[in-house]
Amino acid sequence: MFQYNLTTPDVRPTEGFYVSAVHAARRRPVRTFLPTGYEPNYPYPLLVFFHGHGGNEEQVLRLAPEVSRRNFIGLSVRGPRRMDSWQPGSGFSWGVQHELDGVLEDYVFEAVRQARSRYHIHSERIYLVGVNEGAEPAYRLGLAYPERFAGIISLNGCMPRENPPRLRLPEARQLRVFIGHGLANVRVPLGLAIADQRLFYTAGLRVTYETYATSHWLHDDMLRDMNRWIVSECDVPEL
Repeated sequence: MFQYNLTTPDVRPTEGFYVSAVHAARRRPVRTFLPTGYEPNYPYPLLVFFHGHGGNEEQVLRLAPEVSRRNFIGLSVRGPRRMDSWQPGSGFSWGVQHELDGVLEDYVFEAVRQARSRYHIHSERIYLVGVNEGAEPAYRLGLAYPERFAGIISLNGCMPRENPPRLRLPEARQLRVFIGHGLANVRVPLGLAIADQRLFYTAGLRVTYETYATSHWLHDDMLRDMNRWIVSECDVPEL
């Protein structure tokens, strides 16, 4: 994989990881993944990744080519709270989400706007992907602005239990939800994911719920099923 800086002029978009930043309330980092054979005339789905507790935007975006090297453009953002860590560049958290909602909104909306200005992204195929703790900001943002996103994907995560977001009905019913959860996940017990699935189903959202023989780690089948789910929801042929 290659890494380029998007501020460098005359760089031809090719497969790889790109580094940039947005200036909302403050300068914040963004990473972008372009798929193999990027075709500027094709409107790609966009996956916006939210990392887990103690992770960062670089780490979580490595999942993008594991989901698919061809089907999507990937984008990742960084949690606002730095944690102590021996690993350089790592160690971030999303903190107390309801206190940071405005900051998160500006950050993600500007990152998406920037990506759409540079690449051909389908405006109705933008998905929020939350990994572990990152599922909480994905749920908060998606449920607050259901008209801006196609769906929410939770991988070994759950809805916020402290000040949970409200479902904006009937607007939220246009969202699709994919929940993939490890059967042996002790960090986020399976019962929480089951409760989320039941809530969305009862509210009339289209929700897909799958379990996997894993703990809080992501299973290869989880990423495979996520890829197939998005392709089927987009109703486009898999590249």
